[in-house]
Amino acid sequence: MFESVLVANRGEIARRIIRTLNRMGVRSIAVHSEADAGLPYVREAAQAVPIGPAQPAQSYLSIDAVIEAARTSGAQAVHPGYGFLAENAAFARAVMDAGLTWIGPSPDAIERMGDKINARNLMEEAGVPVAAGTREPATDVDHAIAEAERIGYPLMVKTAGGGGGIGMGVAYDKDGLVKAFETAQRAAARFGGTPAILLERYIEHARHVEVQILGLADGTVVALGERDCSVQRRHQKVAEETPSPGVSPELRERMLAAAVRAGEAVGYRGAGTVECLVDPAAQDFVFLEMNTRLQVEHPITEMVTGIDLVEQQLLIAAGRPVTFGAVEPRGHALELRVYAEDPKRFFPGPGEITVWEEPSGEGVRVDSGYAQGDKVTPFYDPLMAKLCVWGADRDEALERARAAVAAFRLEGPKNNLPFFAELLDRPEFVSGDYDTGLIARMRS
Repeated sequence: MFESVLVANRGEIARRIIRTLNRMGVRSIAVHSEADAGLPYVREAAQAVPIGPAQPAQSYLSIDAVIEAARTSGAQAVHPGYGFLAENAAFARAVMDAGLTWIGPSPDAIERMGDKINARNLMEEAGVPVAAGTREPATDVDHAIAEAERIGYPLMVKTAGGGGGIGMGVAYDKDGLVKAFETAQRAAARFGGTPAILLERYIEHARHVEVQILGLADGTVVALGERDCSVQRRHQKVAEETPSPGVSPELRERMLAAAVRAGEAVGYRGAGTVECLVDPAAQDFVFLEMNTRLQVEHPITEMVTGIDLVEQQLLIAAGRPVTFGAVEPRGHALELRVYAEDPKRFFPGPGEITVWEEPSGEGVRVDSGYAQGDKVTPFYDPLMAKLCVWGADRDEALERARAAVAAFRLEGPKNNLPFFAELLDRPEFVSGDYDTGLIARMRS
């Protein structure tokens, strides 16, 4: 095992990774911008290295700055967390070129799955179901219109690169396609991505369900169950649960098998997630994309399996066997993403945290990036904490989640805890019979 690991991230995910490193006796090295110098993850690491000003491009997104921090701190390996450089193949190569171990999949796997069109084509060849769509990128509106006539409406329009739901739109006709295409291209330009656009047949009333996989050091790929991520605003996840209440045992078996095939198709190594769209009425699914990193919502998989996914990432990267055998998920778990945003329109509302009291109790886990007195700045994603609960069944998990939300005292920045109180009493959510349009209906 490595003696030292640099965590190339910030906030709650850096703190969560550092917790496992410290438990394993591995020297944890944090990096931080000027704005983050006082955050809990910096204090809890064995060593902390400043890497630049608050602007991400000059700190957390600077490959040179992170590699220099790893070199000067004597790190043996680098864990990227999620976001920032986690799915950047050039960064993975730079880490390896510096003689360090990259805790993640190969740069080749990152590249192959990072382009949504290439990933889609590769999955189709591997026998993973995909929606009708474009095999080549649509580079102008006329091309997109011609492809739409072939595929049929409604269509999901999205950038071929990038993630997080940025620039996505649904087109129900030609006029809608032109608008959605232009929006997607503007988003791609704004975030430095490719101008290529992917068109796929849009599944009405779909659920967003993903499968957690691990590619082991010996080349084996295993699936650790699925997570339902259908509670979304602006195509971005807000709450997740496992197992999915909208997936039958037969469909679950097919999805897990397809996710393993997806990992095998790219020689996957480490933690990854195969995301799918599920048609609940037909009990069928199609491949959406693959995230070549640890997911934000990984704690709920840990809660139902008892497996520390960060520990397994470290073992796999070190060429060692994992520490679990047969995977038998137990109970039900929910994750609620606590953001510094208003609970109605979901716009960011940063500020100083004047009160921060986390809930506790049986089945409750809080992965937080902040504490009382810290300031949520406008420079980064406004995620403050992940409130996770486990129960012997879904009803118990919901009951514990309601109590935990009520007990979470948070003052200062705007926050979405009131939204979760509303969600957990919403009959549509309580029944488990919901889809990705749930929040839109709640706010209509």
